[in-house]
Amino acid sequence: MLRDGIPIGKLFGISIRLNYSWFIIFALVTWALTSSYFPNWGLTISILAGMVTSLFFFGSILAHELMHSLMAQASGIPVKSITLFIFGGVSLITEEPKEPKVELRIALAGPLTSFVLGGIFLAIWFILPDTIDIVTVIAFWLGWVNLLLAVFNLIPGFPLDGGRVLRAILWWRSRNLRRATKITTNISRGIGYLFILGGVWLIFSGFLLNGLWFAFIGWFLGNAAAGSYRQLTLQQVLRGHLTSEIMTQDCPTVSPDTTIEKLLNNHILPSGRHCLVVADSRVLGLVSLQNIKAAPRNQWTSKTAKEVMTPYENLNWVSPSEDLTSVLKIFTEQDANQLLVVENGNIVGIVTRDNLLSVSNVHSKLGM
Repeated sequence: MLRDGIPIGKLFGISIRLNYSWFIIFALVTWALTSSYFPNWGLTISILAGMVTSLFFFGSILAHELMHSLMAQASGIPVKSITLFIFGGVSLITEEPKEPKVELRIALAGPLTSFVLGGIFLAIWFILPDTIDIVTVIAFWLGWVNLLLAVFNLIPGFPLDGGRVLRAILWWRSRNLRRATKITTNISRGIGYLFILGGVWLIFSGFLLNGLWFAFIGWFLGNAAAGSYRQLTLQQVLRGHLTSEIMTQDCPTVSPDTTIEKLLNNHILPSGRHCLVVADSRVLGLVSLQNIKAAPRNQWTSKTAKEVMTPYENLNWVSPSEDLTSVLKIFTEQDANQLLVVENGNIVGIVTRDNLLSVSNVHSKLGM
């Protein structure tokens, strides 16, 4: 998932991360620049120039995302992280804007930053004399790439900035966020299909790599658009419902010295439960399927619940009166699959992602 990756630091309190796919695109951009763009400066200098240009390029993408994030923070919306990945960058903004004008400001901040950076790099290319060849060549490429980045991001399709600009305008005119999101999602899917068709045409025209890349972008746009609509629909369905309405109150406990094999055979497989409370005289933690899968299979007969569990002090929990939209937010931010429900210091239940989805499924079947 995009929240995974390597943390490389913080800017303005926002964690900056590199998804593992970033290294692939960094290498591809560097190779493309080295092999086809730079003049004949010799292999070593061309590789170094390609790496430096790639770093400035991804620095520009980081600046683009950072301006989104700073605008969100200025609007009172928390931002957890920025992750660079194979398609560029993404800001993990933990809440949706409450007003269309706020979404419009956040969406436009990125492309405006790219336009400004493009202008700065082209100004450097224009001002510096031709004798400083390596700097002017790099500046020229970075200038045009930033301008293209700004224009591309203004395409009116999720998850691009242009899609959010379009939704903000439709939201402002209709005063209906769900309707605006649905219209934007359909447009985004259409744009995704056009990219895929363009990719197929390029492939049959002999441009295999370019065609595959176009088709991949189209697939990504279509899926991201559908995901955005599902997320909004889920939020609206959950709003006004409390954790106590859907939590599982039956919270079986297991001894800390129970082996993984016994956990599976005696508790998880017969009941279909995904997690169990580990306790003796007090609650020690929670053991989940993720904990079990992290343990080598050949150790399941010896490793115990206490050895693989998530300790109680590291667990997130909610109260029975917590609104389900807040629960969804915690699941998204923490990449969790279950939360303990605690009241007056006592565990009274467990709420899982499946519990949330069951509410959405019932509404969908009833046509609500």
